[in-house]
Amino acid sequence: MTLPTAPQVLSLYRQLLRYSNRFANYNFREYGKRRTRDAFRENRNVQDKEKITELIHKGLHELRMLKRQTVISQFYQMDRLVVEGQASGKETGVHGGIVRQKDTGWD
Repeated sequence: MTLPTAPQVLSLYRQLLRYSNRFANYNFREYGKRRTRDAFRENRNVQDKEKITELIHKGLHELRMLKRQTVISQFYQMDRLVVEGQASGKETGVHGGIVRQKDTGWD
């Protein structure tokens, strides 16, 4: 097998980041992006051709897994978190506005 070119490796990197961004859950999105960046940084200086080919195959396997998991995560969407920087709550009301949930803790 031929050694992957730099544009092919960058394309894989971009695809992994793109699919990581498709997770509905903030924590999964950030984990996917962090894991992708860390893996590429960790292996940036690898010179062995067999190791590079092995890493590319592993990356393609991870990309296929990410594609499956992002589709599944769309079925189980939860309310947005405060750290995501947008309104949270359940969409109800007359015009589909955001209605805050009442705190049900001990009074």
